[in-house]
Amino acid sequence: MVPLLVLVGLPIVMLLVSWVRVDTELWGHLSTYLLPRLVGHSLLLLIAVGAGVTVLGIGLAWLSACCEYPLRRWLDPLLILPLAFPTYVLAFIYLGLLDFAGPVQTWLRQSFGTSPEALAWVSGPYGVIPILILAFFPYVYLLARASFASGGLVAFEAGRCLGETPLRVFLRVSLPAARPAIVAGLALALMETLADFGAVSIYGFDTFTTAIYRTWLGLFDLRAATQLASLLMLFMLVLIFAERATRQARVRRDERRINPHRIVLSGPGKWLATAAQLAIVAVGVVIPTLQLLYWAAPSLAQLPGSDYLELIKNTMLLGAVGAIATIAAGLLLLLATYRADRRIAMLGELAAAGYAIPGTVLAVAIMLALTGLDNLFQTALAGGLVALVAAYVIRFVRVAWGPLEGVAARIRPEYFEIAQSLGARRSERLRRVMLPLIRPGLVTAFLLALVEIAKEMPATLMLRPFGWDTLAVRIFELTAEGQWERAAMPALVLVILGAIPAILLMRRTGSAVGGA
Repeated sequence: MVPLLVLVGLPIVMLLVSWVRVDTELWGHLSTYLLPRLVGHSLLLLIAVGAGVTVLGIGLAWLSACCEYPLRRWLDPLLILPLAFPTYVLAFIYLGLLDFAGPVQTWLRQSFGTSPEALAWVSGPYGVIPILILAFFPYVYLLARASFASGGLVAFEAGRCLGETPLRVFLRVSLPAARPAIVAGLALALMETLADFGAVSIYGFDTFTTAIYRTWLGLFDLRAATQLASLLMLFMLVLIFAERATRQARVRRDERRINPHRIVLSGPGKWLATAAQLAIVAVGVVIPTLQLLYWAAPSLAQLPGSDYLELIKNTMLLGAVGAIATIAAGLLLLLATYRADRRIAMLGELAAAGYAIPGTVLAVAIMLALTGLDNLFQTALAGGLVALVAAYVIRFVRVAWGPLEGVAARIRPEYFEIAQSLGARRSERLRRVMLPLIRPGLVTAFLLALVEIAKEMPATLMLRPFGWDTLAVRIFELTAEGQWERAAMPALVLVILGAIPAILLMRRTGSAVGGA
């Protein structure tokens, strides 16, 4: 854990050192005119997106894991696919569809002579809220579904046998049992919300990330931008420690049990369940995909070209290398913190705090740190892939650590006690007991890290070696020039590549549900 702490500590130290010198005049202006709006918008996003992903994720997870209704087998795998769409891709798709000059409002004006006020709101700055909910609810859905599938229906039926109503049993038994998984997914969704730059910038919704970019590129003040980033990191750390405190209050250590059978919905309920899933699949997968296909149709002939093949190769190679390095770091972090005391657990949280640093500021901090090391030791760490892989590890080690820790929390302590009584040393217990039991978590963590790294734009844009363009970089270059239709082709390829591990991930979690 010490090397990871040092790696994460370098950019964090850079953020803290930025406060050595403060421009009082600039900060007087920022605190008067900018900070109140940034804090207000950030809190609004936390509340609105948090409520949305929680309700949507829990509801769909319960239906998917424990209920039977028409089309469930077909719709279940599709609910994870919004995870394959980067927020900036969903944002420019729906903004293009719903803004004043878009096809929806144009058709409404031509057909009815006016556009409804609701669409004006959706295409305005606050329209980014449903985009973020749509993009991030799979974090809650995926982890809650796995928890409900692991014996959630058994506990539900036990409560029903005691004469309680279905709603009371769900609220008092099933939901508290799944709370650790739900809180872990919610924390990931909220941290992604605060760190998002692409969607909020497209919709013109001011947050800390957009202010950091404007302060850096508009005012050319990297120090003030870094100081703003450190304030954003404080928001993230509050979320991290709140999530930790909530999960430690009730940690599940029971064995994984397969649901014996599903609740068969009947009457209007079964059609409402089907309609709810159909609606989410339509707005989260079908409509965005069809719009990308429509925009990309003139460029489809260029897909087999060497340019796109090179972009795909670079994206997948960087994603695989970064995911392997991230999984290794997450595994080391798990081994260091598993069943450790509070002090070690807090050090683990600090080692995973890189998730709190926005991609661009993380890239600058890493480049500054590695450049200093190069000058000191006459190395070349700042060039090549070293800096980029380091950024991926720092940024996404929490994405890997979360699933691993969730699986490890369900391992019964008796397994290690038995192994110890048979004379197995600590290294043998870890290798022969823990590693086989957490293998499903390793696969889940790898797939999640691969999807996240493939979608990462700011760090890749700034730290990639010369000539290592990726699909995300190409999308950024085209959308920065307002060329939405030209950006559709690389966006479509990126979504397809992201959908492959997302589907594999869904198939793995689906195997835990009887009859899935």
